[in-house]
Amino acid sequence: MKEIIAIIRMNKVNQTKKALMKAGFSSITARKVMGRGKKKIDYSLVEKIIGNENPIDLKIGEQVAEGHKLIAKRIFTMIVDNKQVKAAVDTIINTNSTGYPGDGKIFILPVIDAIRIRTGESGESAI
Repeated sequence: MKEIIAIIRMNKVNQTKKALMKAGFSSITARKVMGRGKKKIDYSLVEKIIGNENPIDLKIGEQVAEGHKLIAKRIFTMIVDNKQVKAAVDTIINTNSTGYPGDGKIFILPVIDAIRIRTGESGESAI
């Protein structure tokens, strides 16, 4: 089993959920977060990237240093069978790739075990 952690743009949340559901991944946990990558943000590109769909309020970003504000992002977390990792990652990349900095990151971690509280099932049958 693997845990997939994907950090994506806020304006891509609904598209990503729909694409993952269509690909057979219905179990997702999502959290709102603030973050940034290592590059300076060119705020003149922000509106071009996200358009008018769910615009980012740049004033909510916490000033770290000039050009280094924290931006609203969303983290998706999924636990999948080892055989499903490529399909899930490909779906996330295809849905979120704009070609601009800030498209996001994906992390893949091993999961030692999973236990379904209701039934006590463990391992892959618990996911």
